[in-house]
Amino acid sequence: MGELPLTLGTAGHIDHGKTALIRALTGVETDRLPEERERGISIELGYAPLELPSGRSLSVIDVPGHERFVRTMVAGATGIDLFVMVVAADDGVMPQTCEHAAVLSALGVEIGVIAVTKADVADPARAGRQAADLLPGAELVTVSGRTGDGLEELRAALDRAAGRASSRAGAPGALRLHVDRVFTIRGAGTVVTGTLWSGVAERGDEVEILPSARRARVRSVQVHDEPVQRAQAGQRVALNLSGLAVGEVGRGDVVVAGADAPRPTFRVDVALEWATPDARPDHGARVAVHHGTRESAARIAELGGRFFQLRLEEPIVPAAGDQVVIRALAPPDTLGGGVVLDPAPPRHGPSNDLLTRLERLRRGEPVENPMALPDPAGTPKRAEPLPLTTAALAVEDELRAAGMAPPPDADLDAVTELAALRAAGRIGRLGSRGHAHSDALKAAEAAVVALVERDGDVTIASLRDELGLSRKYAQAYLEHCDAARITLRVGDRRVLRRRAR
Repeated sequence: MGELPLTLGTAGHIDHGKTALIRALTGVETDRLPEERERGISIELGYAPLELPSGRSLSVIDVPGHERFVRTMVAGATGIDLFVMVVAADDGVMPQTCEHAAVLSALGVEIGVIAVTKADVADPARAGRQAADLLPGAELVTVSGRTGDGLEELRAALDRAAGRASSRAGAPGALRLHVDRVFTIRGAGTVVTGTLWSGVAERGDEVEILPSARRARVRSVQVHDEPVQRAQAGQRVALNLSGLAVGEVGRGDVVVAGADAPRPTFRVDVALEWATPDARPDHGARVAVHHGTRESAARIAELGGRFFQLRLEEPIVPAAGDQVVIRALAPPDTLGGGVVLDPAPPRHGPSNDLLTRLERLRRGEPVENPMALPDPAGTPKRAEPLPLTTAALAVEDELRAAGMAPPPDADLDAVTELAALRAAGRIGRLGSRGHAHSDALKAAEAAVVALVERDGDVTIASLRDELGLSRKYAQAYLEHCDAARITLRVGDRRVLRRRAR
């Protein structure tokens, strides 16, 4: 019927019948691991297509309900547009029912349906009242996955909810897919799956894997095991990637394309809401930040009111408007969440000017951006690189002095300066957490070429011994050479793609 694509996510406590319900609705067994079938619980994310009475098709993500797998649940929930909260009639609302509801709230997923399952086992009235209090506004349906009673009513309720939900299709932005599963197919190579957050994915696209900056080409595209020429935002997508080993990409990575794609960052300015007043962390507290399918520990810095800066230990790849979930590290619990306002700010504290700017960003009002200047016709274009500041030159000196063993970005405290230095060609990315001076990168490239020409190939161990570096740096320089298409990885060895000129 041409409706825009939507993704439905399950939610609810363990053993309340989420997977059985999806099996009854779709005919697909989403527990694919032997351990899941032996233990009778979901451990990983499961996927299925669901046809609704109107003819509309939803992509379904079935999440685990055990408290040990909330991180996996969050990774799946970040890509959904509407939910089905499953509550068992004999148990009622349980701890993970409440936490999954908190995750949905943190992600801004407000449209969905409550399915009170096991209605053939116990009176569903009590569970229904509890669930309605937890998720007011969600339509409630009683069902039995065993007998099939209520399934058609549930399909109709999901159809009505889908009619109110907004699709990601047509949203501005380049191709961006947050990877939630990676596997290999004999004869085809590496396959990644995820929900396409923005843009379109087409066969032949040249893509980048972030934060590692590895390059690949889209060999083929599938939507629910059906090959397609192109997929649009909002769909569950599988990309077969050439030029990328299965070990070079994992859950939490982001596949992007285009000059305007988001970049990795160690800091974001956000507007947050808390699950309860007591859930608000103190300034400087260490928390877990979930974005897309990626998780990082971070320090939280208060900027005033609802505004905070998250200072991350591992990079994320956000765009303005993305949702984040904040969880406690120990004991693990969902504290709240909110929206990214500035995906790559400098390190700063509170000020009146900053609060004014963040409030305008929260409202969607335009703010000054020195990197986007209008041309005389009014079309935005990227400004010419600005002269390097004294701070940027100081950072360059620090990286030059560090030679081939530079410190991680988080120790430099200079995200803005790093971007300017990259634009000027003074430095380049080294791994997912750092940069190296261009002199160090050129020296490493020359050493790699020399080793291959001498020995026929190069390994992490041989480059480590040649340069006198740790294994971590040797691996990072080899991955840089792979991304620069100087070397080609063959098992544990690298050979030259082309002879250096």
